[in-house]
Amino acid sequence: MTLSSIPVTPPSGAYDLDSQTLRVVAAIAEFGSITRAASVLGFSQPAVSQHLKRVESRLGMPLVTRSGRGIRLTEAGGVVARHAAVVLAALDSAASELSDLSGLRSGRVRLTAFPSASSTIVPQLIGTMAAEHAGVQFSYLEAEPPEAVASVRDGHTDLAVAFHYPADRDDPFLDSVETLVVHELARDEILVLVPDGHPALDADPGTSVDHGTPVDLARLRQESWIAGCPRCRAHLIGSCARSGFSPTVSVETDNAVAVMSMVAAGLGVALLPALALAASPLPAGIVARPTSGGDHRMIVAVTRPGADHVPAVGEALRLLRAHPSTTARGSAR
Repeated sequence: MTLSSIPVTPPSGAYDLDSQTLRVVAAIAEFGSITRAASVLGFSQPAVSQHLKRVESRLGMPLVTRSGRGIRLTEAGGVVARHAAVVLAALDSAASELSDLSGLRSGRVRLTAFPSASSTIVPQLIGTMAAEHAGVQFSYLEAEPPEAVASVRDGHTDLAVAFHYPADRDDPFLDSVETLVVHELARDEILVLVPDGHPALDADPGTSVDHGTPVDLARLRQESWIAGCPRCRAHLIGSCARSGFSPTVSVETDNAVAVMSMVAAGLGVALLPALALAASPLPAGIVARPTSGGDHRMIVAVTRPGADHVPAVGEALRLLRAHPSTTARGSAR
């Protein structure tokens, strides 16, 4: 396929832009290369270059300029790219909605979700959609909530599965979704992981997250903690502060399986959401218990306004709401 067969729409005004130009400029902005942009869009590199020349000639200003071995956008190109994401997202939503009116025989959902959802929520959702609506195509990107929400806002993602902590005093998530729509899905219990037989357990030790006395975090003030990166451990810091102490973090890892193994090895204690345990069962030698304060996070879906009216996206949201076990499985009660 070549761009030579796609006419540049005669402008009714000096700066009219067609959707193909928006896609080309948006791809160059994302990849910093005409060659890469052409490949992603399914065109040849010469075709994209010629298309840009024709558009630049029509506009009377350059959109790209060479920078070393790459390509960067000019100020005019930056203006086009900034608006392209919003315009293209709206056009794609309209096209998807029109094509899906015939009963979800076709359609597309661009999904983004956090890591522990990749082995729980995501495969179950996509598997159900594939069984019930085989014509709907999914693309998936794993990302932490801040990046996932930004992807929705920028028009690169239709539906993001994210989470936030209602108990946190300063919750940046609430500011990040100010212009978006948040759909609450499930409550995901936060569990304390301690070695089997730890004094804080109080009662007979067990290995199930569904049994046992909740743990008061204040009883773990003298322990070493295993925690994620500085950004990811904000909730741990806040939870411990509400219990009257500051945790001593001795090991840093964002890998939930590694956290469990390190607790089992006696290197410290930790907090993990129940969903992480649904993805990776507890190893022998450790116990998971709810906190005495009922600590939890909310798992949510985030979309742009009106996205749930696109049939494929709306159906994905319906399935997420209808099957809470696909989100907070294994939550302690």
